[in-house]
Amino acid sequence: MAETHGGSGGSEEALEVRAFRQRLGVPGLVDVHTHFMPERVLRKVWDYFAANGPLVGGLEWPITYRREEAERIALLREFGVRAFTAMLYPHKPGMARWLNGWAADFARRTPDCLHTATLYPDPDVEAYVQEAVEAGARVFKAHVQVGAYDPADERLHRAWGLLAEARVPVVMHCGSGPAPGKHTGPGPVARVLARHPRLRLIVAHMGMPEYEDFLDLAERHDEVRLDTTMSFTDFTERLAPFPRRALPRLAALGDRVLLGSDFPNIPYPYLHQLHALERLGLGTQWLRAVCHDNAADLFGLGSGPRGA
Repeated sequence: MAETHGGSGGSEEALEVRAFRQRLGVPGLVDVHTHFMPERVLRKVWDYFAANGPLVGGLEWPITYRREEAERIALLREFGVRAFTAMLYPHKPGMARWLNGWAADFARRTPDCLHTATLYPDPDVEAYVQEAVEAGARVFKAHVQVGAYDPADERLHRAWGLLAEARVPVVMHCGSGPAPGKHTGPGPVARVLARHPRLRLIVAHMGMPEYEDFLDLAERHDEVRLDTTMSFTDFTERLAPFPRRALPRLAALGDRVLLGSDFPNIPYPYLHQLHALERLGLGTQWLRAVCHDNAADLFGLGSGPRGA
């Protein structure tokens, strides 16, 4: 199987992604971890990566798909991503409600985007989370590392309860990679789950680098899932390799692992994430579930025609 490195995702890469989908017999990919946000915010994020900011861990991190919004949407569609998210997050108080307004508009004009919202331990967090849910938000993003807040903060208690009751999944960057934060790691998340065991938590990046600790949480809590974002790629394996002794546990949790990519903010081609999953050798059924079926079931997308 030829690996594609270099380039920024043209038609050749799209053809290889299509071949990958056809091998699995899925109607498309469902990617639960893609970033869309207001352009001036996204460009500041890109500048932070370019400057090797502290939260990037000092790594060289070129953005492979640094393109205009319309081009990025078109490229995901060319790849055959049938549903994706607009992962966005505040880094300071008073920002989340504004981001949620932008995300609601983006979802209205981008029907294949799962309406995404975010939160922060603001005084009015419960109110704007309720507003976002009532407006149709289907997934939330929480970034413990960038936001530098404790997910078990009492100000978030009622918001987590609301999301648990509404059955709206939350993708949370709570692992300590690529650089630790004050409140990253499994401990704070375990405290949230102790109070809200029905919260549909999706642990971003497989919980990197605390992979096994987050596998523990998933094994103890039926509603905990993990996304594959950047995990198992050559880039991440150099930084924080996934322990091979944990592969049987990963296989056993095959119905609760979801494809995530971090598109467009990745330092390699999109195809490489797919090949990195394939080379784990966990089988076609596991790979099909991860790349499509699990998220399609979670978000009620239906099966669609096979092998499209």
